Amino acid sequence: MDDKMHPLNPEETARVLQEVAERSAKLLGDFAAQDPSASIAAAGGDELGVAKAYMDLYSRMFADLAALTAFSTNIMLDYIRLWQSSWMKMIGVAAAPVAAPAKGDGRFKDDDWSSNFLFDYMKQSYLIASRNIQHAVANVEGMSPESEKKVAFFTRQYVDALSPSNFALTNPQVLRETLASGGQNLLKGLNNLLADMEKGGGKLKISMTDESAFQIGKNVATTPGKVVFQTELMQLIQFEPATKEVYKTPLVIIPPWINKYYILDLRPSNSFIKWALDQGHTMFVISWVNPDVRLAQMGFEDYMKQGPLAALEAVEKATGERQVNFIGYCLGGTLLGATLGYLAEKKQLDRVRSATYFVSLLDFSAPGELGVFIDEAQVSSLEKKMNERGYLEGSEMASTFNLLRANDLVWSFVINNYLMGKDPFPFDLLYWNSDSTRMPARMHSFYLRNMYLKNLLGVPGGITLDGEPIDLSMVKVPSYFISTAEDHIAPWKTTYKGSRHLGGEVRFVLGGSGHIAGIVNPPAAKKYHYWTNEAHPDTADEWFQTATRHPGSWWEDWQAWIEARNASEKIPARTPTNALEDGPGSYVKLRLGKAQ
Repeated sequence: MDDKMHPLNPEETARVLQEVAERSAKLLGDFAAQDPSASIAAAGGDELGVAKAYMDLYSRMFADLAALTAFSTNIMLDYIRLWQSSWMKMIGVAAAPVAAPAKGDGRFKDDDWSSNFLFDYMKQSYLIASRNIQHAVANVEGMSPESEKKVAFFTRQYVDALSPSNFALTNPQVLRETLASGGQNLLKGLNNLLADMEKGGGKLKISMTDESAFQIGKNVATTPGKVVFQTELMQLIQFEPATKEVYKTPLVIIPPWINKYYILDLRPSNSFIKWALDQGHTMFVISWVNPDVRLAQMGFEDYMKQGPLAALEAVEKATGERQVNFIGYCLGGTLLGATLGYLAEKKQLDRVRSATYFVSLLDFSAPGELGVFIDEAQVSSLEKKMNERGYLEGSEMASTFNLLRANDLVWSFVINNYLMGKDPFPFDLLYWNSDSTRMPARMHSFYLRNMYLKNLLGVPGGITLDGEPIDLSMVKVPSYFISTAEDHIAPWKTTYKGSRHLGGEVRFVLGGSGHIAGIVNPPAAKKYHYWTNEAHPDTADEWFQTATRHPGSWWEDWQAWIEARNASEKIPARTPTNALEDGPGSYVKLRLGKAQ
């Protein structure tokens, strides 16, 4: 960074001040027009049960004087060691840090956090406090499991928020920029903050990328194809072939319906769809609609009937093939498992040759930190909101997911946008991440209650779809599970447990990284690694103990697996016919209820 002082630009300052004034006036006017009772009610509630959990924590913590004494002693000793280390550093003697950021923690990458005595001291002091506070609350005995989870999660959110990197006066990079620009960064940051509040209708909606830099069908979701079928809930896209010959059995992808399908088609270099076409697959993908109040009563079984079941018929009509290979991603994989259970009950499972599950839960007994947001009180409150408007707004769910990785997906943008005063960088993955979709009220209520709260999908006959009881043990098609080691949304040990519910051959593979980066990992990138195991023992820990680690992407392992189940069955390539419209279709362009 150029640390030199730059002369102020009066015209630019005046322009930004005018925008700040206009945005402030608009926000104040909008706020004045709102019903204040709604804000008061929201402020006075505790839908997450956080206050109750912390009251439980405090009552037990203060009743255990030995634990309190240990906490005080440990943090005092850490600070004494920090003082000793700091004094040694001041007089030029090398000293190992008392506290260091965890691997992958990008908050303290700037050199001054280590080379400057003051900033190094602030950093270590913060890390010591953070470590001791989280350790103390995690070791309070006698709390309910629900309270333990909530206290651990929200304590982490609290200490993350207090990081010195998040404040202008204690972040060396922000201080340098402020001095160099004469405070222009803070003025621009204020304007960015107001713009994000304006975009969120009075609520802060942090911009993660330059959304104007992307256009669906132009520089994302660009693999050519045609919409060959549609229902109220989805459009089915058939892609143009990339090889002269293709496998006889078509491949159909069921993406999650909280986001758009083009996570698997961001750009040619990392598009799973393009890569699979290059391997010789006839590719179809379901493109879900962004529902509004008219679809409020669509249920989970409607997504099954109008999604994968309708796709089966449409693919047969388009290709003449009765069998397909299915892929389900995340929630799409949960739907895939339920659909296969339905087909098994209907004696139609022969229509599916294989099933692949991308980071998908079939068992919800240990959903990870998402469980913090899902209990009876919260689901009931959410149902009330959803029933009032007919759907769950996608941005609300996205905000929950962002909290699971707040330092990367919240605070880094606070620093860049508001403290540094910079515009977000154009990034296709974050553009996709912001392109969330709504959830119909009836469907989402069924999903939360029967999957997360009651964990009934893995129970034979636990749920019924379109009159048929679902039994996953009757699903005997070959299945491939790819999960990822750092997944915060579908923890891999839980996805492994779900794979044990199926009755057929299962290959379980564990990839590196997380829920998105671990899946969108083309072989050419030569990133991460993956583990395989020819066995499928009872528990995830047993599986991992004898698993073999391989460098690079799991995509090639999956291709070898599915090729073995489609061996020697190549036919001339199929071109989409009878198209309703060009891909990527109109459904995927519905952004927050409006066509792009």
